[in-house]
Amino acid sequence: MDGVSSPHADRRVADAVAGHWVDRIAPRWSRPYLRLARIDRPIGWWLLLLPCWWSASLAAIRSGAAFPDPIHLALFFVGAVAMRGAGSTYNDIADRDLDAQVERTRSRPLPSGQVRARQAAVFLVLQALMGLAVLLQFNGPAIGVGIASLVPVVIYPFMKRVMPVPQAVLGLAFAWGALMGWVAVFARLDVPALLLYAGTIAWVIGYDTIYAVQDIEDDEIAGIRSSARFFGRRMRGAIGLCYGTSVGFVALAAVLAGAGPVGLLGVALFGAHLGRQVLRLDTRDGRGALTLFRSNREAGLILFLGLAADAAVTHIL
Repeated sequence: MDGVSSPHADRRVADAVAGHWVDRIAPRWSRPYLRLARIDRPIGWWLLLLPCWWSASLAAIRSGAAFPDPIHLALFFVGAVAMRGAGSTYNDIADRDLDAQVERTRSRPLPSGQVRARQAAVFLVLQALMGLAVLLQFNGPAIGVGIASLVPVVIYPFMKRVMPVPQAVLGLAFAWGALMGWVAVFARLDVPALLLYAGTIAWVIGYDTIYAVQDIEDDEIAGIRSSARFFGRRMRGAIGLCYGTSVGFVALAAVLAGAGPVGLLGVALFGAHLGRQVLRLDTRDGRGALTLFRSNREAGLILFLGLAADAAVTHIL
């Protein structure tokens, strides 16, 4: 990586967090790479991490542990940041021509010329190696399941060219952590983990449809397909259906894992948060849609805390 190749190297990406430390204190040469990894948009790694933590919490409930394995939680955190960065870098390499046609994405490092494709590829490999180093800390079955996650990651960038709802493939990738926490404890996949995975896929489709509201007009011009375009006037109902499906599967997973009232309260509060998003969504307000999309971090943390607290209460009782 031989530095920055554009006079606009310090330009902030359109949907980044305002005043983020990447824009304020990171060395100038590193900023385009940190933006490639979405470090200035932390919501991405949160949404990748939270299903891992949910799964680890369900595994704690089933195993009778007082809390999710803290080492696993820490490894999932590092792995989520690394693999979110690697996936985003790969996505930007594949989409650099399309990104140049969309207002929100044309300021990204590749279409704006801040980084060359070869530099981005080297950076991608470094992040992937970091993710692999984390994955190798788990048991053999978890390593195998983790490697299998690369299939939807690799094909996702190309689905927006051919599928009416490419968010379904994104869901397969971003929900993968719902399998990882369970298999890291039990070295196998059981019905609760599979149900949690199904519920998380529906969650991802719902929240990414909200995210796609920002780009409906530009996507139509550029020929980019998205669930927001596909659902159109039915969007709010479709998101509500996705979220309702998510809550139903997550609740069933929690019950089958042995969760009690505290865990189910967490599921109910998670569902209430999602319902509030649907009610507040204005499909003509891109900025408001971004705020609602980001609020899924809080929704996910509510569910995690509920499930983790249930493990503690169940252990005590």
